[in-house]
Amino acid sequence: MDGRAPRIKNRAPAAYQITAEQLLRDAQERQESQFRAPRQRVEDFEELHEYRGRKREEFEKRIRQTRGNIKEWLQYANWEASQNEFPRSRSVFERALDVDGRSVKLWLSYSEMELKARNVQHARNLFDRAVTLLPRVDQLWYKYVYLEELLQNVPGARQVFERWMQWEPDDKAWQAYIKLEVRYQEYDRASAIYERWVAVRPEPRVWVKWGKFEEERANLTKAREVFQQALEFFGDEEEQIEKAQAVFSAFAKMETRLKEYERARVIYKFALSRLPRSKSSVLYAAYTKFEKQHGTRSTLESTVLGKRRIQYEEELSHDGRNYDVWFDYARLEEGALTELREEGATSEEEEQAINRIREIYEKAVAQVPPGNEKRFWRRYIFLWLDYALFEEIETKDYERARQIYQTAIKLVPHKIFTFAKLWLLFAQFEVRRLDLPAARKILGAGIGMCPKEALFKGYIQLELELREFDRVRTIYEKYMEWDPTNSSAWIKFAELESQLEDFARTRGIFELGISQPSLSMPEILWKAYIDFETEEGEREKARSLYERLIKLSGHVKVWISYALFEGEAIPVPRAEREDDDEDDDEEKEVKMAEGSLEIARQVFKRGYEDLRAKDLKSERVAILEVWKSFEEKHGTPADVAKVQEMFPIVSLKRVYDPETDTHVEDWVMVFKDDERESNPTSFKFLQMAHAWKAKGKKAMPTFGGGADGKADGEGDKEKEKDEDADATKSKSKSKGRVRDNSDDEGSDVASSHGGDDD
Repeated sequence: MDGRAPRIKNRAPAAYQITAEQLLRDAQERQESQFRAPRQRVEDFEELHEYRGRKREEFEKRIRQTRGNIKEWLQYANWEASQNEFPRSRSVFERALDVDGRSVKLWLSYSEMELKARNVQHARNLFDRAVTLLPRVDQLWYKYVYLEELLQNVPGARQVFERWMQWEPDDKAWQAYIKLEVRYQEYDRASAIYERWVAVRPEPRVWVKWGKFEEERANLTKAREVFQQALEFFGDEEEQIEKAQAVFSAFAKMETRLKEYERARVIYKFALSRLPRSKSSVLYAAYTKFEKQHGTRSTLESTVLGKRRIQYEEELSHDGRNYDVWFDYARLEEGALTELREEGATSEEEEQAINRIREIYEKAVAQVPPGNEKRFWRRYIFLWLDYALFEEIETKDYERARQIYQTAIKLVPHKIFTFAKLWLLFAQFEVRRLDLPAARKILGAGIGMCPKEALFKGYIQLELELREFDRVRTIYEKYMEWDPTNSSAWIKFAELESQLEDFARTRGIFELGISQPSLSMPEILWKAYIDFETEEGEREKARSLYERLIKLSGHVKVWISYALFEGEAIPVPRAEREDDDEDDDEEKEVKMAEGSLEIARQVFKRGYEDLRAKDLKSERVAILEVWKSFEEKHGTPADVAKVQEMFPIVSLKRVYDPETDTHVEDWVMVFKDDERESNPTSFKFLQMAHAWKAKGKKAMPTFGGGADGKADGEGDKEKEKDEDADATKSKSKSKGRVRDNSDDEGSDVASSHGGDDD
């Protein structure tokens, strides 16, 4: 053999072809079941020793094969610890440390095993060895310190921190050391640690932290010394001052909090005078805020806030009822109040800002709109609402907020118009104050004084959230008494009772609704009632509703919906549904009761005859279209053909228009059954003409007056194309049905085959 692949002489396909799917299936069938080791129970010490020996042999074999895999060592050691063989576990850990002594996970697992076994001294020794070997791993230091503090060995924890600080760790380590001293109220030690920290990392944020620490412990002299040392350290050069902007800002804010405003102003000016405006935007913004709060009249007018105040006051002097300006003015002052709080302003400054905002709101609400037209009050009423929300949220003065709501309600002329939002927000305020009776009283007063749909909905939603269903029913009853024509309200009321599974009340509500003499949209109420009975599996009741609705309206859509309802499946009645309590988590399928195709056809027939009796041709075409689709889906070709035969023939006729006093062309639909009964002779002739047209004749005789059709075949074709285009635009066209028109404009004969065959 020369190693080449053998030549294939017969390349024809095999008689029996094997697919890849069959190969996979055979492989799956021939696959042996997976072996599972049997569970073993240890009954005596001899079996226990045998089990332990076998497990140790397995672990030893695995670590010999994968010596560098720390996971295998950890499993071995933890298993020994689970057997309370701590000396063996330590031996395994030590062997693992010989393999990889720099594994942090290994050291942590080793110490965790000792701590779980309450071998505290062993754990200390381990942490000592670990931090000696790995001094740059912060996690080991944190664990070590936590252990010492947990054992109430504060000097030991301090000693560990001192060892750690010798390695100059990151800022979190220094901060942890300081927090330890603060927890035990060793503030002088903490201050000394800050001093060492800034010596190691003389950065602005460290100086700021140190200064704030001294300020918080009320050592103001020391805090000033810290900031002064920081400024001396950074010097007077532009680059250093730019770097130390945070120090200047913190120093000035501290002086501001201490009410040393001149000191703060000097610090700001010193820094800003040595820095260009492009590099001192943050510091300048802080200085601007400072001047807004503590500057003189001249400095305040130079700030943005002062300019905007002047602008708003000027606009309001020209038009005091410009409510948009009042909104902007109030938001400006509220933003200033927020900034004051963020900067840590004093209570006196905060009170002044609050009084300023209240003064603006009082001036704004004093501008009552002229007249009693609601469009003038729409923006004005929101001033009251914003005022009340400000008192509730920002100042926490709940009694004042309540008085604002009450005053606003007294001011609005409720006999002419009202604002549901005002009543609802007042009620929601009382709910937040946990005064439900007051909230109900407010909404009840609103409904009694000036009933409105939004008020009813808001009151209903409140009681629904409180799960007070009896109250909800009462409100719905009042709602229905006030507006019995609201179909949506009847539906919502019935849905509530349906959710509460009080189906008798649900039916009663629907019956009351549909019995009203006038409804806004009665069709949606009837539809909701029918859908409810359908979901409950009550086919007879739904059929009865359809019959009642047909007597009232007889609309084509009702007939179509009725017929489709009879042909489709619906759930079985609720009483016959089986409860499956075994699998509550899975959705159980509801049994369905099949519809009757024969009854559906009868309904289609009844609807067609009813529309025929009313001489509604377009509606008859619509129901025939749906009937045809129904038969195509559920019936036989013979049933489809039977419905197809009922479609009308469309023809173009000249009719007299009395408005224009002329004869115009119009498309008319000729139904076979109508023509057969009214004029059987012309209908027979129409059928014969239709058959002759289907044979592909190029010319047809014209009947009646005014025929001016073309005699040649080419003219016939052009005429037929024009009339086909007009037929497409006709409002009486039917989808899925082909139509034709005569060669002559005055012809009474038309084909339903969609034009000539040529």
